Amino acid sequence: MAKLFEPLTLGDVTLANRIVIAPMCQYSAEDGRMTDWHTQHLGQLAQSGAAILTIEATTVLPEGRISYADVGLWDDATEAAMGKVLESVRRWSKMPIAIQLAHAGRKASTAKPWDGGAQIAPDAANGWQTVSASDLPFQKHENAPVALDSAGLARVRTAFAEAAHRAARLGIDAIQIHAAHGYLLHQFLSPLSNTRTDEYGGSLENRMRFPLEVYDAVRAAFPAEKPVTVRLSGTDWVEGGWDIEQTVAFSRALEARGAAAIHVSSGGLHIEQKIPVGPNYQVPLARAVKQAVSIPVIAVGLITEPEQAEAIIATGDADMIGLARTVLYDPRWPWHAAAALGAKIAVAPQFLRSQPRAYKDLFVSA
Repeated sequence: MAKLFEPLTLGDVTLANRIVIAPMCQYSAEDGRMTDWHTQHLGQLAQSGAAILTIEATTVLPEGRISYADVGLWDDATEAAMGKVLESVRRWSKMPIAIQLAHAGRKASTAKPWDGGAQIAPDAANGWQTVSASDLPFQKHENAPVALDSAGLARVRTAFAEAAHRAARLGIDAIQIHAAHGYLLHQFLSPLSNTRTDEYGGSLENRMRFPLEVYDAVRAAFPAEKPVTVRLSGTDWVEGGWDIEQTVAFSRALEARGAAAIHVSSGGLHIEQKIPVGPNYQVPLARAVKQAVSIPVIAVGLITEPEQAEAIIATGDADMIGLARTVLYDPRWPWHAAAALGAKIAVAPQFLRSQPRAYKDLFVSA
């Protein structure tokens, strides 16, 4: 069997293969509440044949949204809206569903990407005051965030824990904590965005402190048998910033606390980043983490071809591969990968008739 289609277990979640649908913001919520867009979007991806579907970055507080159209899970209304979507998706799919819990920090209060994505001032419509580890804006012309004090830190920790409780009530199978791409927890990790002089700034141990506290709060609030994973940026791609050595140290600390897997991405923290974008450009970062921990590692970033994904798993660079833009472009990518690699893929019985004659043993009924 192709390595890409071997099963894997995380906690009490059995994954049919090694293909993870990564979280992808849709900017289509209303006051944090999921809409019909999410029903059709997630419903489509739940029929993709991947192993697990991750709900987009879901903020734990209103001010933690990237944009005013982001999904949230901070009150009964947002929980009910998500529950309605999940009920519809689960009616037709057995695919495990994870959720990414997030807080955008200083990168919050923005317009939708297709409206330019610029930060919206606190006193403008759809804008609000941002917060961060320090009072450094993401871009010099933007409104500066407020550095979180002890009460603010406690509020964020509590919000992550409460969102985890809500996720458990919704029957979510796994949680991913977002500590990548320049958002709040990454802002604490990187010395480029964290200039604090208290116990949450300075040394690597201090900069890791708040993200680890958030992890502990989420882990304690979510059923013990269900996995909690973390998404990290392996490097800021800026000299003097967060790098792979610090990522390895943080990954080891997370493993010691019981993290089920590490999802390795990169960048997003600083406008001067210089990213060598190309196929597999983030795989070396995943490889470095995998060599340092014993828990599963997920690689992501410009993984577009079945043979490419198979090689990443077969050579031991990572245990799983994450798909985002690739699966938006081709929601049946796992079907096509199974055909290319001589594997079988489980599909809903409504799709069995679509099996190509050239691959008569490709499909099995889900």
